[in-house]
Amino acid sequence: MDHLPSPAFRLGANNYGKAGVRLVRVERDGAEHVIRDLTVHTELSGDLAATHLTGDNAGVLPTDTQKNTVYALARDRIGPIESFAERLARHFVDRTGSIDTARIAIEERTWSRFGPHSFSRGEGGEARTAEAVYGGEHTRITAGIRDLLLLNTTDSEFQGFAVDEHTTLQPTEDRILATAVDASWRYSHAEGVDFDKAFAAAADALLGAFRDTYSRSLQQTLYAIGERVLSAVPEAAEVRLSLPNKHHYLFDLEPFGLDNPGVVFQAGDRPYGLIEGTIARADE
Repeated sequence: MDHLPSPAFRLGANNYGKAGVRLVRVERDGAEHVIRDLTVHTELSGDLAATHLTGDNAGVLPTDTQKNTVYALARDRIGPIESFAERLARHFVDRTGSIDTARIAIEERTWSRFGPHSFSRGEGGEARTAEAVYGGEHTRITAGIRDLLLLNTTDSEFQGFAVDEHTTLQPTEDRILATAVDASWRYSHAEGVDFDKAFAAAADALLGAFRDTYSRSLQQTLYAIGERVLSAVPEAAEVRLSLPNKHHYLFDLEPFGLDNPGVVFQAGDRPYGLIEGTIARADE
């Protein structure tokens, strides 16, 4: 028996797509090969009420088709992942009548070369990211980096903070500052941007700000990173940052008759502080 939608309810915002499409492309131009290692996520929305309310799938482009499209469009080239994400988004919207908006998110992992066609990659590590959202006219492009592990062994303190009856944390004038940066920057426009060059400039700026900033709080470091990235990438309108505090506690060696002159630490896992923020240009 067919289900009949009740007039007491309505369909809200909805989308569908294919998550975790694993794509490896070997670029064989010349004696030295290049590996591109991507994970692609597609998300489509539009006139999809019929499939939800009556099961009429005439407007549904199967998620398997979306997966196949990722591989097919990668056949000739990938290029910067920002551009590849935009190509995919435009393909789905411009060729599928029921779809009015496509969101494509991509993560790229890097392989290290140790020969003309030999590569290594440890598990984990940072990933370059990109997202394209296309609604038929304009494309919004966001790029970034995820899981970038950074650590300063000094030039960081944390003191002068608020104290109440539940406070046990002691102020420190010298601590290890460690984090796993998730950063994304939104481009004010997509036309004419050299995405590879912009990404390299943003990554260098991020590392430089973390290295050069004497940190009195992770919040201060976050803001310094955002300022440096926006200064280095004029096409970027804003930067969003998420910085978990990877705690390192000075281990007490006194029970063993030993001092600890800031050399032995216990790395904490959970719970951890999470500092997040957005830095935008004043005229945005």
